[in-house]
Amino acid sequence: MITGSRIRVLIVDDSAFMRKVLFSILAADPQMEVVGEARDGREGVAKAEQLKPDVITMDINMPHMDGLQATEAIMSQNPRPIVIVSSESREGADVTLKALELGAIDFVAKPSGGIDLDMNTVRDELVRKIRMSSKVRVVRTAVRTKLGQEIAASAPRTEPASALVDKVQNSPTMAAPMAPPSLNPPRPVSNIGNSSGSMPAFGSRPSAKFPVVVLAASTGGPATLMKFVPSFPKGFQGAVILVQHMPANFTAQFATQLQEVCGMRVKEAEGGEMLQQGTFYVCPGSHHLRISPAGRVLLDDGPRINAYKPCADVTLETAAQFAGPMGISAILTGMGNDGAKGAHAVKQYGGFVIAQDEATSVIFGMPAEAIKLGVVDQILPIESIYSAIEKRVLYIYGAAKVGAL
Repeated sequence: MITGSRIRVLIVDDSAFMRKVLFSILAADPQMEVVGEARDGREGVAKAEQLKPDVITMDINMPHMDGLQATEAIMSQNPRPIVIVSSESREGADVTLKALELGAIDFVAKPSGGIDLDMNTVRDELVRKIRMSSKVRVVRTAVRTKLGQEIAASAPRTEPASALVDKVQNSPTMAAPMAPPSLNPPRPVSNIGNSSGSMPAFGSRPSAKFPVVVLAASTGGPATLMKFVPSFPKGFQGAVILVQHMPANFTAQFATQLQEVCGMRVKEAEGGEMLQQGTFYVCPGSHHLRISPAGRVLLDDGPRINAYKPCADVTLETAAQFAGPMGISAILTGMGNDGAKGAHAVKQYGGFVIAQDEATSVIFGMPAEAIKLGVVDQILPIESIYSAIEKRVLYIYGAAKVGAL
């Protein structure tokens, strides 16, 4: 958190040229102050302890101690908001995702071009993300990685999915009783439009035969999801769709990482495929993802919608029309308001909406916006969200069995 009137930044990069470029960008901003520079990860860890900066910019490829090792050390010993600034952030999706998993808040990719690097092309993004990161309340993190060893020994263990299923019907985390699904969705509120500026088409009967869960996340999402996704078991009786704000060349690798910890089959979604039970779909970062009335994945590589690509509102709105009362949404950590209008559509079609609480959100932006619309059924810490989803799934199948759905 900011300790003074200006944001105090520590730059960690082995390139003297890049340190100079970053210094010039940050020094030009009246809200920022560069309090130190480090030439490698080892020096960065020492200066983070000594200077106690509000934000650290961290390179990845450095001698003596690389950015991953430095991030791990800082976040486990002396946690500070870290923004990864590295060429690896563009081509090395695996490395950058590991840094996010270790607790880094966000990343900025250095433009390609060697000695002719033009950081002005990412100036606004860098400044914006440092400002955002300075507001984050960081905590010690020690999460699953492949840096030659498991460093998760001190991290809270995620409860096995089987144990959650066993106790889900009597979960004490439920904030309110589950409302029965509505077969006749109410008319939309007049001032809430969908992502294209018009209202969803109501009246058609949903055609889903199983629950459809849509997760929406942005800043802080990768690390949060790596802790949350292991709760989904192999036999999960529904389809899950994840919309994570992430560049196009990251989502395939992220799907691979999620598969390592998730019991469900995890894959990057492909255009034209039908939604299937027991499959966890990751929306490609290069496309918006829609669900057709028949349950088919439709990918759209058009422009940003409401500044987002992929846009979670698009997925939520179309999934709501397909799933109706079998729709479930969880709006997770993230900056901005993506997902709020989509959550409204889920609610209108009789579905169920969960928002991650402020205490466990890295950035309480997206969940807060959904809550403001009055469409959220439950506000829960991340460790309780799967239990609520599973309980809702059990309710859906129970209602369907007795003909109420």
